[in-house]
Amino acid sequence: MKKSIRILIADDHAIVRRGLKALLATEKDMAVVGEAENGAEAVEKAAALAPDVILMDIVMPELDGIEATRRVTAERPETRVLVLTSFAADDKVFPAVKAGALGYLLKDSSPDQLLEAIRQVHRGEPSLEPSIARKVLQELSHPGGGAGKPTADPLTARELEVLRLISQGLSNKEIASKIFVAEWTVRSHVSNILGKLHLASRTQAALYALKSGLASLEDVPPG
Repeated sequence: MKKSIRILIADDHAIVRRGLKALLATEKDMAVVGEAENGAEAVEKAAALAPDVILMDIVMPELDGIEATRRVTAERPETRVLVLTSFAADDKVFPAVKAGALGYLLKDSSPDQLLEAIRQVHRGEPSLEPSIARKVLQELSHPGGGAGKPTADPLTARELEVLRLISQGLSNKEIASKIFVAEWTVRSHVSNILGKLHLASRTQAALYALKSGLASLEDVPPG
């Protein structure tokens, strides 16, 4: 029997949490395992409950969703963060992606869009609101600080292989097992990839691989 996607809802509005719970309760492949009303609680519950996906609001008390995302993805890289917010401004989008969010969706999206985004993120696929995706890809294509521009030092064949596996949502441990090397070797490859491409996170690396044609969503195994 297929396991349900374990979801943590982090939002400071009780009515939003209640509405999301009601929606997700209608899906056989999803289960809400907890709620958090601020970013600090989201980090604590992510550690305690080990959710597969966190629906993360951006503007919350005590700790905002961007910093909470940064801490969660650092401590639990296997947990995917899907930002669900009312804000589409650049000063929210880019920090959230840099912090490690794999998805970014606006609260005026349809229920079907949200459910599909949860499934995509759970599979390790970037899931971005179309207008947000354009912003991110433009930033990678025409960056202010050189993000996404290869240096004179190109990626090695092994680094390209690791980059493709990152775009499939695999963890360092899973990549190490797949290419028969030690996990610390994979960490070194990931660090080199981010440095050479001037990227700040695995999410940006996955988006870069998809944008540049080094990987495609067809490569991503079904969740």
